[in-house]
Amino acid sequence: MDVILGPLFWLLMTVIDLYIWVLIAGAILSWLIAFNVVNTQNRFVYSVGDFLYRVTEPALRPIRRYLPNLGGIDVSPLVLILLLLFAQQVLARLYNAIGF
Repeated sequence: MDVILGPLFWLLMTVIDLYIWVLIAGAILSWLIAFNVVNTQNRFVYSVGDFLYRVTEPALRPIRRYLPNLGGIDVSPLVLILLLLFAQQVLARLYNAIGF
């Protein structure tokens, strides 16, 4: 059983880690765009921003519905990162509880 669960556990933890980094990159890029540090007229910047938006928005949209308006500050990426870290801890404890 460990032959399947070990790599599956590793894959799930790695995907969660990568998604957290994508969320961080999306938040940083949105700040850079908001403060006119980078220009979305640049094709590369636009492509990266569009990719990050398409990957993160489906997970962030439901969270934004429940969060109050904080005057232009979007804390939904932070909330999602905390939820993903919580999910990692739950997965780790489940994996250890199985006894592997």
